[in-house]
Amino acid sequence: MKITKKTEERIKTGIAKFRKVLEIAKERDLNESDTVAIITDMLAEVFGYDKYLEVTSELAIRGTYCDLAIKLGEKFEYLIECKAIGHELKEAHLRQAISYGSNKGIQWLVLTNGIDWQVYRLRFEQPIAWDLVARIDMSTVDVRVERDLERLVILTKEGVEKNARFELFEKGQCVNRYVCAQLLLQEPVVNLLKREFRRMSDGLSVEESEILALLRDGVLR
Repeated sequence: MKITKKTEERIKTGIAKFRKVLEIAKERDLNESDTVAIITDMLAEVFGYDKYLEVTSELAIRGTYCDLAIKLGEKFEYLIECKAIGHELKEAHLRQAISYGSNKGIQWLVLTNGIDWQVYRLRFEQPIAWDLVARIDMSTVDVRVERDLERLVILTKEGVEKNARFELFEKGQCVNRYVCAQLLLQEPVVNLLKREFRRMSDGLSVEESEILALLRDGVLR
């Protein structure tokens, strides 16, 4: 997804500012409540949400409240589970967020401690399933790198409005090592390799079965 220069500059400036804030917060080992305050400011200053109108901590779930949620219009776009900045994010934290999301029918989840941001997409199946769509380390992310910027954009208001997160999800489903492995074993690739072997070795004949075995047992293994 293409973004405006204004949005890119906001992300760049915000990341630079909060990288320092997060570093100090980690040194001081701030508690969860203070970490949530920083994350709320990041949602506004880096990702472009109105923290008074579009970021809420008032989403009730099973008698309790989630840490934060992003609401645009009448729809909850992200449920955000926050942990103290000094806490490593664990599977138990993720399962808590998944429980909240599935209970409220919110498909997109963020699990974060301020530095580590993990974006998940729920699949409302039986049992519930989920996919990790992006993981961002705010201490090392580089806005100048296209792949990093692409991951940051899915958290922005602009990205949500233009469905950038689903585009990244679809890309991840198609462009991965498993799909690449299957493509390498397809007939067009095998035929291309046969031609190249023949060209390189003055008419050398190689059987398809030999190439497939080489790909499976040598290259892909």
